[in-house]
Amino acid sequence: MRYVAAYLLVALGGKDSPSAGEIEKVLSSVGIEADSEKLNKVISELKGKSIEELIAQGREKLSSMPAGGGVAAPAAAGGGAAPAAAEEKKESKKEEKKVESESEDDDMGFGLFD
Repeated sequence: MRYVAAYLLVALGGKDSPSAGEIEKVLSSVGIEADSEKLNKVISELKGKSIEELIAQGREKLSSMPAGGGVAAPAAAGGGAAPAAAEEKKESKKEEKKVESESEDDDMGFGLFD
């Protein structure tokens, strides 16, 4: 990923086809030692391709990937109201406990001038 990022930085700097030396310079400026095998692979894969087209293709691929965790699956299965109700109960219990603990902390079993 770092090689692609460095390639993009050089390309955004005005170079249509960045060289290995230019990419190595970018990487070394942030303390990364370049692996020539990986660097040459990135250059060969991206050579002659438009950066804008590559970014558009990447966006299309990312848009097809599912995002989110296990919480969304039950809601999508038709149980949308049940998880929301369970979440409300959890929050109300937390608030009740918080109120109880605050009142206990305030009193602590003795008064200041007892």
